[in-house]
Amino acid sequence: MIDLAIIGAGPAGLAAAIEARALGLRVTLYDEQPGPGGQIYRDITRPRSDRSAAILGPDYLAGRPLAKAFLASGAGYQPRATVWRIAEDGLSFTAPEGGGDQAAARVLVATGAMERPFAVPGWTLPGVMTAGAAQIMLKTTGTAADGAVFVGTGPLLYLVACQYLDAGMTIAAILDTTTKGALLGAASHLPGALRRPGMLMKGLRMLRRLRRSGVPFHRGVTDVAFEGDQALSAVRWTSGGTAHRLECAHAFLHHGVIPNANMTMAARASHHWDKAQAAWVVDRDAEGRSSLPWLFVAGDGGGIAGAKAAALSGRIAARAIARDLDRGAPDSARLLRDYAAEVAIRPFLDRLYRPAPAFLAPQDDRTVICRCEEVTRGDLARAMQEGCPGPNQFKAFCRAGMGPCQGRMCGPTVVSIMSEISGRSPEDIGYYRIRMPVKPVTLAEVAGLPTERVDGRN
Repeated sequence: MIDLAIIGAGPAGLAAAIEARALGLRVTLYDEQPGPGGQIYRDITRPRSDRSAAILGPDYLAGRPLAKAFLASGAGYQPRATVWRIAEDGLSFTAPEGGGDQAAARVLVATGAMERPFAVPGWTLPGVMTAGAAQIMLKTTGTAADGAVFVGTGPLLYLVACQYLDAGMTIAAILDTTTKGALLGAASHLPGALRRPGMLMKGLRMLRRLRRSGVPFHRGVTDVAFEGDQALSAVRWTSGGTAHRLECAHAFLHHGVIPNANMTMAARASHHWDKAQAAWVVDRDAEGRSSLPWLFVAGDGGGIAGAKAAALSGRIAARAIARDLDRGAPDSARLLRDYAAEVAIRPFLDRLYRPAPAFLAPQDDRTVICRCEEVTRGDLARAMQEGCPGPNQFKAFCRAGMGPCQGRMCGPTVVSIMSEISGRSPEDIGYYRIRMPVKPVTLAEVAGLPTERVDGRN
C-alpha cells in the first residue's frame, strides 16, 4: 500500500509527486511515455543541440528542472505503463516488464489534455495530422514536413508554425479559422487577460512573426475539406467569399485542446458541460478533490489552464492529499492565488479561439466522425431519424465510441452533432458511458496479474 498513485508525468503529475514526496508521502507515478514530461515537455530529458533547443523555445526547456527534480525526489516511477483501471483500492496497469495492481490510499489523475477532434471531409487521409503531432515529431526526432498547410486556430497552431519556420521549413499556407467578431466577443474578458500581459505579448509576437514571414495567411476560413485517394493531395476552403484549392502532401489541424476525461468518467466521478471550453470537465474543488473521496484531479485533465497552472494545481492537490491522510501540509493560500492569476487569461482565450459551430458539428454527411469504426455524420443523422436518443444508444446502431480510443476522438463530435440536430443542449444529450478498462488491454495481461500487489519503488 502506498499513499498516492499518480497517473500522468506532465507538469501536474511531476509537480504533485515532488510536493508529495517532500511531505513524506509514499508515491508512485505511472506514465505511458518512456520519460517524464507529458505532452508539453515530451522527451525533455534528452540532450539537445543548441539549434534544437532554440527551435523548441524557452517554454519547452522550462520543463527540464521540473523533470530533474522529479527524478531526484525518490518517488516511484513506472514509465511505459498503461493504467487501465482505477478504483477506491488503487489501480491496475500493464507495462513491458510486467504490470500488476497497486494499492493506494489516494489516486491523482493528471492525464492532461487532448487536441479537440477536427472532423472535416478527408481528415482521416494519410498526410493529415494534428498540430500537436507535428510538434511531437520535432520534440522526439527533430523531423518536420516541408511545405505543410496549417489549418485551424489557437496558440498551439501558431506556436508550431513559428517553430517550423525556425527549423527552416517552408509553410504552404496558414488557414486561420478564427471566427469573425471573435476578438470583439472576447474583449469583455480582456481585463482578466491583462493580469498576464506577458502571455498576450507572446501571442502577438507569434502572429506578427507569421504575418511578416511571407507565408500566405488566410483569415475567416470556412468549408475546409481535404482531397486524396490513398493520401492527401490537396486542401479546399472558402475565405472572403471565395473558394480556394491548394495542392499539398501534409496538413496540420488544430482547434484547441480539451480535457482528456475518459479516466475520470470511467471512475464514475461527476462531470459537467463547460460552455466556455465546449467540453466535458470533471467536477473538482479548488484543491483537486473530485466527487469521489479517493480521487483527485490536477492539470488540464480537470480544465484547460496551461503548463504553469497545471504544475501549481499538482502541488495544491498533493498538499490536500497529505492533509486528508493526516500527514500535515503547509497552507495552500499562496499557491491558490498564483493559480487564480495564471488562469485569469483563460476566458479571453476560450472566447477568442472557440471553434465555429460548423467545425464543432460538421454538416457534410460524408464526414467521418468515428475513425475507429469508420462511422460518418450521415450514419449519425440517420440513427437519430430512427429514434436514437443519445451517444450510448448510438453505440448499438453502429459501434461508434467502442473502438480502441474508447470514444476520445469521436465523443465530442457526436455530442455536438446530436445537439445541433435535435436542438437539445449537450447537458441533455449526455456523453458516452465510459467503462474500465479505460485503455485497450489483452485478456492475457488481465489474467496474468500477480496475486500480490506491486508496491512502488520509493
